[in-house]
Amino acid sequence: MSKSELTDTSYAVLGLLELCEPATPYQLKQTAQVSIFHFWTIPHTQLYTECARLADAGLLDEEREQTGRRRRIYRLSKEGRRALEGWRSDPDAELYELRDPGLLKLFCGADPAALAEAMLAKHRQRLAQYEQIRDQMELPESIEAADQTGPPLAVQLTLESGIGHEREYIRFWSRLSEKRKSA
Repeated sequence: MSKSELTDTSYAVLGLLELCEPATPYQLKQTAQVSIFHFWTIPHTQLYTECARLADAGLLDEEREQTGRRRRIYRLSKEGRRALEGWRSDPDAELYELRDPGLLKLFCGADPAALAEAMLAKHRQRLAQYEQIRDQMELPESIEAADQTGPPLAVQLTLESGIGHEREYIRFWSRLSEKRKSA
């Protein structure tokens, strides 16, 4: 499979497998739900089809259970590891596509005050979830304090980015809510 045929989803599957191999697509889904699904969604069915596609291309090694449900168990192949490392080592990345239903409603004329209150509650809840994950993993509270001890630095930095995004959303929606209340 050529580099141009690999998608961001392909690399997400390769990266998830690197974290938890050997794994079935169901186990990848479980891992993704507590990690990358906070910032990168993949339809669950696509995890199954992408694993099969990557195995057909030689980027994953596949085992099949001989009894029971005959689940497929995947591991990264040498080619899969090379592809993942090549992708990781390329610093170029596209900007993310922002798809925020709250901002879409705001743009389309929803009541800003009512929307702000609803969005504040959701973003405060998400921030609390991220901070709970950080605390359970015993991660530092800032990028400056992050290091190579405990969970990998990449996990620490990714989680810090999520916390920063949620804090910014709370700042924005709070400002909008206060502005509307004072009007």
